[in-house]
Amino acid sequence: MCKKKKKKGYYIPEQSAGVGGGGPYYYGKPDHVVRVGTGGGWGQPPQPPPVNSSSEFPGPGMSMGSGNVPLAFSQSQFSYDELVAATGGFTQYNLLGQGGFGFVHKGVLPSGQEVAIKSLKPGSGQGEREFQAEVEIISRVHHRYLVSLVGYCISDGQRMLVYEYVPNNTLEFHLHGKGQVVMDWQTRMRIALGSAKGLAYLHEDCHPRIIHRDIKSANILLDHDYEAKVADFGLAKLTTANDTHVSTRVMGTFGYLAPEYASSGKLSDKSDVFSFGVMLLEILTGRKPIDPETEYMNDSLVEWARPLIAKAKEDGDYNELVDPRLKANYDRNEMEQMASCAAASIRHSARRRPKMSQIVRALEGNALLDSLDEKEIREEAALVTSESNVYDTRAYNDDMLRFRKMIMSTEESSGSEMGSSGPYR
Repeated sequence: MCKKKKKKGYYIPEQSAGVGGGGPYYYGKPDHVVRVGTGGGWGQPPQPPPVNSSSEFPGPGMSMGSGNVPLAFSQSQFSYDELVAATGGFTQYNLLGQGGFGFVHKGVLPSGQEVAIKSLKPGSGQGEREFQAEVEIISRVHHRYLVSLVGYCISDGQRMLVYEYVPNNTLEFHLHGKGQVVMDWQTRMRIALGSAKGLAYLHEDCHPRIIHRDIKSANILLDHDYEAKVADFGLAKLTTANDTHVSTRVMGTFGYLAPEYASSGKLSDKSDVFSFGVMLLEILTGRKPIDPETEYMNDSLVEWARPLIAKAKEDGDYNELVDPRLKANYDRNEMEQMASCAAASIRHSARRRPKMSQIVRALEGNALLDSLDEKEIREEAALVTSESNVYDTRAYNDDMLRFRKMIMSTEESSGSEMGSSGPYR
C-alpha cells in the first residue's frame, strides 16, 4: 500500500514509482481509506524474473505468502514457465492493461484457450492481500455473468491469476471511450440485466454471501455479444446471513461509494446496491459518476440525476435524463424500469434500497415498479430522526470536491494523470 501523508483530515499518498508516473490514489477520513484510481499511462511491462522450474505450490488449506489466509484451490496450478510461453514472454504486444495490482497480459494456453493473466506487482503487501482474497472468493463462484478463474501461479516472488479472456473490453470503455460507436438501448439493457444477475448471485445464492465492494463500469467486462461479466474480486468480502454489516476499512472507487459506507466503514450488500445504482445512471445518461474533465464539479451524477428521475416519473418524459447520443431511440417502458431501479438503489438509507433480486425482477419486467417505492414517503419521514447522523448528500459532495482539488494539486506537482485502472485492473 502507498505510504500516506496526513493533511487536514485526509490522506494524500506519496507517488509510487514505475506505474505510469503515479500509484493508486487513496482518500478518506482517519481509518477510512478509499482507492479511487491509478496513475495514467501504460508504462512498461515487468521484466520476467529468472525462470525457476522448481516452483512450489501450497496444498489445499495451506496459506500462501503473507497474511496467513488459508486457501483451498480447485483451479489449475500453472508453472511460471507455462505462463511465460502463453504470453510470449510477457511482451508489450500482449499487454492488456495495468493498475495498482500489477499488469495484465493476454495469453494462449496449449489447449488453445485464450486467457488473461494478471500479475501481482512484486513486493506489494496490498497486492498480496488482494491476490489471496481474489483466489479465495472467486474460487467459490461459478455463474454465467461472473468472470471465471482458470487457475493461478505461485513461483518464488511471483503471484499470478489466470482468468478466462473476455475480448470486448469494459462497459466503461464503450460508454465513455473517445471515438466509440454509441451503444444502442437494447445492448445497454442487456448489460444492466446481466450485471444485476451476477451481483444477485453473489449476494443471495452464495454461502457465505459475497459483497463485491467495487462495482463500477470499469469492472464489467463484455464479450463479443456484449454479455456482461462482473470482474475484479480483489476487494470482496465474505459475510454470513446473520451479519447486518461488516466493519472494514473503506476501499472502492470514489463516485460509486454508498454514503453510509464512506462515512462509517459499515459495509453491507446494500453498499453494492448503491454502486450498482450509480452504474445504472451511467448506462442511462452516458455520463461519468465524476467527470475529471469538468473544471468545477458542483454535483455528482447521483445528485444531478435524482430530480430528473422524479420529474420524468411525473410527466413521463425521460429525454432530459437519457443519453442524448441515443436520440430518443429507446424503449420507454424499459427506460422507466431502469430509471426506477436506479432511483431506488441510490437512496440515502441503505435499509430502503432494494435487494439485487428485486432489481433483476424489475429490469425483466416481472415486478411492479411500485414495489420499489413501497412505503417510501412514510419511511423517509420516520428515518429523519433515527438516521440524523447519516452522512448526507451535501457532505458527500463537499468531500468529493475537496478530494478532486487534492488530486488536481497532486497531478500538477507530479505530472501524473488520474484515470481508470482498466479491464481486470
